[in-house]
Amino acid sequence: MAASSCRLAVTGAVLLAVVALCAGGGAAQLCEDYYDCTCPDAYDIVRRELIQAHRSDIRIFASLIRLHFHDCFVQGCDASLLLDSVPGMQSEKESPPNNNSARGYGVVDAVKAALENACPGVVSCADILALAAEISVELSGGPGWGVLLGRLDGKTSNFNGSLDLPAPTDNLTVLQQKFHKLKLNDVDLVALSGAHTFGRVQCQFVTDRLYNFSGTNRPDPTLDSTYRAFLSRRCPPNGPAGALNNLDPTTPDTFDNHYYTNIEVNRGFLQSDQELKSSPLARGTTAPIVDRFATSQAAFFTSFSQSMIHMGNIGPLTDPSRGEVRTNCRKTN
Repeated sequence: MAASSCRLAVTGAVLLAVVALCAGGGAAQLCEDYYDCTCPDAYDIVRRELIQAHRSDIRIFASLIRLHFHDCFVQGCDASLLLDSVPGMQSEKESPPNNNSARGYGVVDAVKAALENACPGVVSCADILALAAEISVELSGGPGWGVLLGRLDGKTSNFNGSLDLPAPTDNLTVLQQKFHKLKLNDVDLVALSGAHTFGRVQCQFVTDRLYNFSGTNRPDPTLDSTYRAFLSRRCPPNGPAGALNNLDPTTPDTFDNHYYTNIEVNRGFLQSDQELKSSPLARGTTAPIVDRFATSQAAFFTSFSQSMIHMGNIGPLTDPSRGEVRTNCRKTN
Protein backbone atom coordinates (compact mmCIF):
# COMPACT_ATOMS: atom_id res chain seq x y z
CA MET A 1 0.00 0.00 0.00
CA ALA A 2 1.41 3.43 -0.91
CA ALA A 3 2.86 5.34 2.03
CA SER A 4 0.99 8.49 1.02
CA SER A 5 -2.36 6.78 1.55
CA CYS A 6 -1.38 6.07 5.15
CA ARG A 7 -1.07 9.78 5.90
CA LEU A 8 -4.83 10.04 5.76
CA ALA A 9 -6.74 10.29 9.01
CA VAL A 10 -8.18 6.96 10.10
CA THR A 11 -11.86 7.60 9.61
CA GLY A 12 -14.79 5.41 8.72
CA ALA A 13 -14.14 6.24 5.08
CA VAL A 14 -10.56 5.06 5.32
CA LEU A 15 -11.66 1.80 6.93
CA LEU A 16 -14.00 1.21 4.02
CA ALA A 17 -11.20 2.05 1.61
CA VAL A 18 -8.93 -0.55 3.17
CA VAL A 19 -11.64 -3.17 2.80
CA ALA A 20 -12.06 -2.15 -0.83
CA LEU A 21 -8.33 -2.46 -1.50
CA CYS A 22 -8.45 -6.04 -0.25
CA ALA A 23 -11.47 -6.92 -2.36
CA GLY A 24 -11.10 -9.16 -5.35
CA GLY A 25 -14.09 -9.10 -7.68
CA GLY A 26 -17.28 -9.02 -5.63
CA ALA A 27 -15.96 -10.88 -2.58
CA ALA A 28 -13.60 -9.55 0.05
CA GLN A 29 -10.19 -11.22 0.07
CA LEU A 30 -7.52 -11.38 2.73
CA CYS A 31 -4.32 -9.43 2.16
CA GLU A 32 -1.04 -8.84 3.98
CA ASP A 33 -1.33 -5.05 4.16
CA TYR A 34 -4.88 -4.93 5.53
CA TYR A 35 -3.88 -2.88 8.60
CA ASP A 36 -1.19 -0.73 7.00
CA CYS A 37 -3.27 2.42 7.34
CA THR A 38 -5.58 1.59 10.22
CA CYS A 39 -3.11 -0.05 12.63
CA PRO A 40 0.38 0.02 11.12
CA ASP A 41 2.07 -1.23 14.30
CA ALA A 42 -0.23 -4.24 14.73
CA TYR A 43 2.44 -6.85 13.96
CA ASP A 44 4.99 -5.24 16.27
CA ILE A 45 2.44 -4.97 19.08
CA VAL A 46 1.55 -8.66 18.82
CA ARG A 47 5.21 -9.63 18.68
CA ARG A 48 6.05 -7.52 21.75
CA GLU A 49 3.26 -9.06 23.82
CA LEU A 50 4.24 -12.60 22.81
CA ILE A 51 7.88 -12.04 23.75
CA GLN A 52 6.72 -10.76 27.12
CA ALA A 53 4.43 -13.76 27.64
CA HIS A 54 7.17 -16.21 26.69
CA ARG A 55 9.40 -14.94 29.48
CA SER A 56 7.10 -16.58 32.03
CA ASP A 57 5.64 -19.40 29.91
CA ILE A 58 7.98 -21.31 27.63
CA ARG A 59 5.04 -23.35 26.30
CA ILE A 60 3.06 -20.38 25.03
CA PHE A 61 4.30 -20.34 21.43
CA ALA A 62 3.20 -23.92 20.77
CA SER A 63 -0.08 -23.25 22.57
CA LEU A 64 -0.89 -20.26 20.36
CA ILE A 65 -0.34 -22.22 17.15
CA ARG A 66 -2.72 -24.84 18.48
CA LEU A 67 -5.37 -22.19 19.17
CA HIS A 68 -5.19 -21.00 15.57
CA PHE A 69 -5.42 -24.59 14.30
CA HIS A 70 -8.39 -25.48 16.51
CA ASP A 71 -10.13 -22.24 15.57
CA CYS A 72 -9.74 -22.64 11.81
CA PHE A 73 -10.84 -26.29 11.76
CA VAL A 74 -14.25 -25.41 13.25
CA GLN A 75 -16.43 -23.18 11.01
CA GLY A 76 -13.37 -21.39 9.64
CA CYS A 77 -10.85 -18.93 11.08
CA ASP A 78 -13.33 -16.70 12.89
CA ALA A 79 -12.11 -16.71 16.53
CA SER A 80 -15.19 -18.72 17.53
CA LEU A 81 -12.91 -20.75 19.82
CA LEU A 82 -12.25 -17.67 21.95
CA LEU A 83 -15.89 -17.01 22.87
CA ASP A 84 -16.97 -17.89 26.39
CA SER A 85 -20.19 -19.79 26.97
CA VAL A 86 -23.38 -17.79 27.44
CA PRO A 87 -26.97 -18.93 27.98
CA GLY A 88 -28.05 -20.71 24.81
CA MET A 89 -24.52 -21.16 23.44
CA GLN A 90 -21.93 -23.60 24.75
CA SER A 91 -18.40 -22.57 23.87
CA GLU A 92 -15.95 -24.59 21.80
CA LYS A 93 -13.58 -24.08 24.74
CA GLU A 94 -15.63 -26.56 26.74
CA SER A 95 -15.63 -29.35 24.15
CA PRO A 96 -13.51 -32.44 24.97
CA PRO A 97 -10.73 -31.61 22.46
CA ASN A 98 -10.25 -28.17 24.05
CA ASN A 99 -11.34 -28.37 27.69
CA ASN A 100 -8.33 -28.52 30.03
CA SER A 101 -6.13 -28.80 26.96
CA ALA A 102 -6.23 -25.70 24.75
CA ARG A 103 -4.53 -22.80 26.49
CA GLY A 104 -3.17 -19.30 25.91
CA TYR A 105 -6.46 -17.41 26.14
CA GLY A 106 -5.04 -14.96 28.67
CA VAL A 107 -2.20 -14.05 26.33
CA VAL A 108 -4.68 -13.42 23.53
CA ASP A 109 -6.55 -11.13 25.93
CA ALA A 110 -3.34 -9.22 26.65
CA VAL A 111 -2.58 -8.85 22.94
CA LYS A 112 -6.11 -7.65 22.27
CA ALA A 113 -5.92 -5.09 25.09
CA ALA A 114 -2.67 -3.70 23.71
CA LEU A 115 -4.14 -3.45 20.21
CA GLU A 116 -7.32 -1.83 21.49
CA ASN A 117 -5.19 0.74 23.29
CA ALA A 118 -3.32 1.56 20.08
CA CYS A 119 -6.06 1.06 17.47
CA PRO A 120 -9.52 0.75 19.05
CA GLY A 121 -11.95 -1.51 17.21
CA VAL A 122 -9.63 -2.29 14.31
CA VAL A 123 -7.78 -5.62 14.62
CA SER A 124 -9.97 -8.70 14.83
CA CYS A 125 -9.40 -11.55 17.26
CA ALA A 126 -9.25 -13.97 14.32
CA ASP A 127 -6.37 -12.00 12.84
CA ILE A 128 -4.66 -11.91 16.24
CA LEU A 129 -4.63 -15.72 16.23
CA ALA A 130 -3.18 -15.79 12.72
CA LEU A 131 -0.46 -13.26 13.57
CA ALA A 132 0.34 -14.95 16.87
CA ALA A 133 0.83 -18.30 15.12
CA GLU A 134 3.31 -16.89 12.62
CA ILE A 135 5.23 -14.91 15.22
CA SER A 136 5.35 -17.91 17.56
CA VAL A 137 6.89 -20.10 14.86
CA GLU A 138 9.40 -17.47 13.81
CA LEU A 139 10.50 -16.72 17.39
CA SER A 140 11.04 -20.46 17.95
CA GLY A 141 13.48 -20.81 15.07
CA GLY A 142 10.98 -21.64 12.36
CA PRO A 143 10.02 -19.90 9.12
CA GLY A 144 8.11 -16.69 8.70
CA TRP A 145 5.44 -16.07 6.10
CA GLY A 146 3.25 -13.25 4.90
CA VAL A 147 0.14 -13.46 7.07
CA LEU A 148 -3.03 -12.69 5.14
CA LEU A 149 -5.33 -10.44 7.17
CA GLY A 150 -8.80 -8.97 7.07
CA ARG A 151 -10.87 -11.60 8.88
CA LEU A 152 -13.85 -10.62 10.96
CA ASP A 153 -14.84 -12.34 14.19
CA GLY A 154 -17.78 -14.70 14.28
CA LYS A 155 -20.73 -14.25 16.60
CA THR A 156 -21.30 -17.90 17.48
CA SER A 157 -19.28 -20.78 18.88
CA ASN A 158 -19.74 -24.34 17.62
CA PHE A 159 -19.36 -26.85 20.46
CA ASN A 160 -20.45 -29.83 18.36
CA GLY A 161 -18.16 -28.86 15.50
CA SER A 162 -15.18 -29.11 17.84
CA LEU A 163 -15.93 -32.79 18.35
CA ASP A 164 -14.69 -33.41 14.79
CA LEU A 165 -11.23 -31.91 15.33
CA PRO A 166 -8.34 -34.22 14.41
CA ALA A 167 -7.73 -36.43 17.45
CA PRO A 168 -4.52 -37.95 18.86
CA THR A 169 -5.92 -41.44 18.29
CA ASP A 170 -7.09 -40.90 14.70
CA ASN A 171 -5.75 -43.32 12.12
CA LEU A 172 -4.48 -42.08 8.77
CA THR A 173 -7.78 -42.66 6.97
CA VAL A 174 -9.66 -40.50 9.46
CA LEU A 175 -6.98 -37.81 9.43
CA GLN A 176 -7.09 -37.62 5.65
CA GLN A 177 -10.88 -37.40 5.68
CA LYS A 178 -10.84 -34.53 8.16
CA PHE A 179 -8.21 -32.58 6.25
CA HIS A 180 -9.59 -33.26 2.78
CA LYS A 181 -13.03 -32.13 3.94
CA LEU A 182 -11.49 -28.68 4.43
CA LYS A 183 -9.69 -28.84 1.07
CA LEU A 184 -6.33 -29.48 2.72
CA ASN A 185 -4.26 -32.14 0.97
CA ASP A 186 -1.77 -34.73 2.23
CA VAL A 187 1.13 -32.27 2.13
CA ASP A 188 -0.90 -29.92 4.32
CA LEU A 189 -1.68 -32.80 6.68
CA VAL A 190 1.96 -33.78 7.10
CA ALA A 191 3.29 -30.23 7.20
CA LEU A 192 0.77 -28.91 9.72
CA SER A 193 1.31 -31.97 11.91
CA GLY A 194 4.91 -30.77 12.09
CA ALA A 195 3.77 -28.14 14.58
CA HIS A 196 4.16 -31.01 17.05
CA THR A 197 7.89 -30.37 16.81
CA PHE A 198 7.60 -28.35 20.00
CA GLY A 199 5.29 -28.00 22.98
CA ARG A 200 3.97 -30.34 25.65
CA VAL A 201 1.31 -33.04 25.78
CA GLN A 202 -0.47 -34.80 28.63
CA CYS A 203 0.05 -38.46 29.53
CA GLN A 204 -3.63 -39.22 28.91
CA PHE A 205 -2.99 -38.94 25.17
CA VAL A 206 -0.36 -41.70 25.09
CA THR A 207 -1.46 -44.22 27.74
CA ASP A 208 -3.48 -46.32 25.29
CA ARG A 209 -0.42 -46.65 23.05
CA LEU A 210 1.63 -47.78 26.02
CA TYR A 211 -0.74 -50.26 27.64
CA ASN A 212 -3.85 -51.00 25.60
CA PHE A 213 -3.41 -50.15 21.96
CA SER A 214 -6.66 -50.63 20.04
CA GLY A 215 -8.07 -52.67 22.93
CA THR A 216 -5.34 -55.34 22.75
CA ASN A 217 -3.98 -54.86 26.29
CA ARG A 218 -0.61 -54.55 24.61
CA PRO A 219 1.51 -51.57 23.51
CA ASP A 220 1.46 -50.10 20.04
CA PRO A 221 3.84 -52.32 18.02
CA THR A 222 5.04 -49.33 15.99
CA LEU A 223 6.42 -47.59 19.10
CA ASP A 224 10.19 -47.85 19.49
CA SER A 225 10.89 -50.06 22.52
CA THR A 226 13.43 -47.72 24.13
CA TYR A 227 11.14 -44.74 23.70
CA ARG A 228 8.22 -46.80 25.01
CA ALA A 229 10.17 -47.65 28.16
CA PHE A 230 11.00 -43.98 28.63
CA LEU A 231 7.36 -42.95 28.23
CA SER A 232 6.21 -45.73 30.55
CA ARG A 233 8.34 -44.24 33.30
CA ARG A 234 6.90 -40.82 32.57
CA CYS A 235 3.32 -42.06 32.30
CA PRO A 236 2.87 -45.16 34.50
CA PRO A 237 -0.47 -47.00 34.64
CA ASN A 238 -2.91 -45.07 36.80
CA GLY A 239 -0.45 -42.17 36.95
CA PRO A 240 -1.46 -38.50 36.67
CA ALA A 241 -3.34 -38.12 33.39
CA GLY A 242 -2.33 -34.49 33.12
CA ALA A 243 1.42 -35.00 33.57
CA LEU A 244 3.26 -33.18 30.79
CA ASN A 245 5.74 -34.59 28.29
CA ASN A 246 7.74 -33.09 25.46
CA LEU A 247 6.23 -33.79 22.07
CA ASP A 248 9.77 -33.73 20.70
CA PRO A 249 12.23 -35.28 23.18
CA THR A 250 15.25 -33.94 21.29
CA THR A 251 14.61 -30.18 20.89
CA PRO A 252 11.33 -29.62 22.77
CA ASP A 253 11.17 -25.83 22.44
CA THR A 254 12.65 -25.33 18.97
CA PHE A 255 10.72 -25.29 15.72
CA ASP A 256 12.69 -27.65 13.48
CA ASN A 257 12.26 -30.86 11.49
CA HIS A 258 13.03 -33.24 14.38
CA TYR A 259 9.36 -34.19 14.52
CA TYR A 260 9.93 -36.07 11.27
CA THR A 261 13.30 -37.56 12.19
CA ASN A 262 11.64 -38.88 15.35
CA ILE A 263 8.81 -40.45 13.35
CA GLU A 264 11.35 -42.08 11.04
CA VAL A 265 12.66 -44.10 14.01
CA ASN A 266 9.19 -44.82 15.47
CA ARG A 267 9.39 -42.15 18.14
CA GLY A 268 6.27 -40.19 17.35
CA PHE A 269 4.52 -39.37 20.62
CA LEU A 270 0.92 -39.52 19.42
CA GLN A 271 -0.65 -42.31 17.43
CA SER A 272 -1.78 -39.73 14.87
CA ASP A 273 1.86 -38.66 14.45
CA GLN A 274 3.25 -42.14 13.83
CA GLU A 275 0.37 -42.98 11.47
CA LEU A 276 1.86 -40.58 8.93
CA LYS A 277 4.82 -42.95 8.49
CA SER A 278 3.84 -46.37 9.84
CA SER A 279 0.28 -46.86 8.66
CA PRO A 280 0.01 -49.36 5.78
CA LEU A 281 -1.86 -46.62 3.92
CA ALA A 282 1.02 -44.16 4.37
CA ARG A 283 3.12 -45.82 1.71
CA GLY A 284 2.76 -43.77 -1.42
CA THR A 285 0.78 -41.03 0.37
CA THR A 286 2.10 -39.44 3.55
CA ALA A 287 5.24 -41.52 4.23
CA PRO A 288 7.24 -40.07 1.31
CA ILE A 289 6.38 -36.58 2.54
CA VAL A 290 7.62 -37.47 6.02
CA ASP A 291 10.83 -38.80 4.44
CA ARG A 292 11.33 -35.58 2.49
CA PHE A 293 10.81 -33.34 5.51
CA ALA A 294 13.07 -35.53 7.66
CA THR A 295 15.94 -35.11 5.22
CA SER A 296 15.33 -31.43 4.39
CA GLN A 297 14.34 -28.89 7.00
CA ALA A 298 14.17 -26.28 4.24
CA ALA A 299 11.54 -28.35 2.42
CA PHE A 300 9.53 -28.65 5.63
CA PHE A 301 9.73 -24.92 6.34
CA THR A 302 8.58 -24.04 2.83
CA SER A 303 5.64 -26.44 2.93
CA PHE A 304 4.69 -25.49 6.48
CA SER A 305 4.50 -21.81 5.55
CA GLN A 306 2.33 -22.59 2.54
CA SER A 307 0.09 -24.90 4.55
CA MET A 308 -0.40 -22.31 7.30
CA ILE A 309 -1.61 -19.90 4.63
CA HIS A 310 -3.92 -22.60 3.25
CA MET A 311 -5.31 -23.25 6.72
CA GLY A 312 -5.72 -19.54 7.39
CA ASN A 313 -7.91 -19.36 4.30
CA ILE A 314 -10.47 -21.84 5.63
CA GLY A 315 -13.79 -20.02 5.64
CA PRO A 316 -12.55 -16.52 6.46
CA LEU A 317 -15.42 -14.34 7.61
CA THR A 318 -15.35 -11.04 5.71
CA ASP A 319 -19.04 -10.14 5.48
CA PRO A 320 -19.80 -7.29 7.94
CA SER A 321 -23.41 -8.45 8.17
CA ARG A 322 -22.22 -11.75 9.66
CA GLY A 323 -19.06 -10.78 11.51
CA GLU A 324 -17.54 -8.01 13.58
CA VAL A 325 -14.32 -6.83 15.18
CA ARG A 326 -14.78 -7.79 18.81
CA THR A 327 -13.48 -5.40 21.42
CA ASN A 328 -13.22 -8.33 23.84
CA CYS A 329 -12.24 -11.66 22.29
CA ARG A 330 -14.27 -13.58 24.87
CA LYS A 331 -17.64 -12.10 23.95
CA THR A 332 -19.51 -10.53 21.07
CA ASN A 333 -19.94 -6.76 20.98
